[in-house]
Amino acid sequence: MKNYYRKYVFYYVLCVIASGCTGPVEETEAPKNVILFIGDGMGPTTVTAARIFDGQSRGKSGEENVLSFEEFPHVALVKTYNTNQQVPDSAGTATAIHSGVKTRAGVIAVSPSVKRGSCAESLTNSLPTVAEIAKAKGIGVGIVTTTRLTHATPATLYAHSAERNWENDSFLSASARQGGCRDIAHQLIEFKIGDGLDVAMGGGRREFVGSDLGGLRQDSSDNLIQKWINQDDNHQFVQDRSELFDIDVSKQVLGLFAKSHMTYIAERTPDSVEPTLTEMTVKALQVLQNRENGYYLLVEGGRIDHGHHDGKPGYAMLETQEFARAIQAAVDIVDLDNTLVMVTADHSHVMTIAGYPTRGNPILGHIVSNDSQGEPRDEPSLDIDGNPYPTLAYINGPAAAKSEEEWQFRPGLLEIYPSLVAIPYQEPDGSTTYDETHGGEDVALYAVGYGSELVGGVIEQNKIYNFIAEVLFNDGNL
Repeated sequence: MKNYYRKYVFYYVLCVIASGCTGPVEETEAPKNVILFIGDGMGPTTVTAARIFDGQSRGKSGEENVLSFEEFPHVALVKTYNTNQQVPDSAGTATAIHSGVKTRAGVIAVSPSVKRGSCAESLTNSLPTVAEIAKAKGIGVGIVTTTRLTHATPATLYAHSAERNWENDSFLSASARQGGCRDIAHQLIEFKIGDGLDVAMGGGRREFVGSDLGGLRQDSSDNLIQKWINQDDNHQFVQDRSELFDIDVSKQVLGLFAKSHMTYIAERTPDSVEPTLTEMTVKALQVLQNRENGYYLLVEGGRIDHGHHDGKPGYAMLETQEFARAIQAAVDIVDLDNTLVMVTADHSHVMTIAGYPTRGNPILGHIVSNDSQGEPRDEPSLDIDGNPYPTLAYINGPAAAKSEEEWQFRPGLLEIYPSLVAIPYQEPDGSTTYDETHGGEDVALYAVGYGSELVGGVIEQNKIYNFIAEVLFNDGNL
């Protein structure tokens, strides 16, 4: 067990036994804050493509453009492997970030000794998280995500589970249910260290209610939303954009804005009632800035990852563009003299940028290359079969599983892009999909503000926890 969190474990255990902690354990300097933005799946290629896409959407050639976080002064490369996988998943990577300990793929805030799906092992091998330590010290904690709040990355702040798919009780295995393990949604509602989570916003309403309310919980009368509302007069629940704008920022807030994941930006209609990632981030900060002992805020652009899994780079580009807007909005609000802002990805994806397109060629378009004099040609380049081909493509993904009758590539914002290999994947409901996979290369970590000079070099992913602890807990063990 690492020194940087061992000294908090005893206090954390006392808090759990006492069912609550009321304030900081020691006197500190003026409170400090940390905001961590995780672009789920936002690897280096995604950042480059999104930079060009963003620039081109504003009438530029694109390559010279800079996303908001690319102007941060401190940058590191982060190694993302899990303890049992060369190419990681989000549960293992986010656990490393939020506990300081690398672990297996597919598990939530439990040690690497826990085998995936082993309830018994998980109950005795949990890892203290940033949220648990922070709340035990009276520090505010918030989560904002475009995925379900019970999805892997946000879950690593408040839950401990041997299986990331145990988002509601109907997904628990029989042995897990008999062994006393609780589903992830239940753990969010029951998170009571200190005064509990201050902000939790995202999708996933179905995980908290039964079938009578359109949910998936096994017991149709098991309404965890109502249970959370009833826990404390300081609790407020919102489920659309207008309600979010009217919240009392002096109270804690649970926001569930979609049945499952929040709607892709590419698929939103003008009358959408869902808030944007930027709007959720701003409101979360308004709540957390009222917390006198500082705060930790996780903001996840979770659907960047899903756009890639679907083989749709246009979807991922729009999500990354909104992610960058949310980062800029946060930087504009906070005081960087006492706030560390970091931006990273939990892992990469297998999208490539290739083919010698001319400068300013549409990033989602067919490749137009230069002629022998270095001037743009009049027609798209052709492959060996005489067909035009795009700048962006995937090593694996859904297109590779489709026949000519099912799919013919046409470049565009909403299109599935070519892929080479079809890899079958069994979903929790038993169906088979051919999603694109994660990539295993290093991702970037960008930092600005208080303590950002700590960030640099090539680091293990769990060291991000050290940066958080150094600033938020004044840990001093880097």
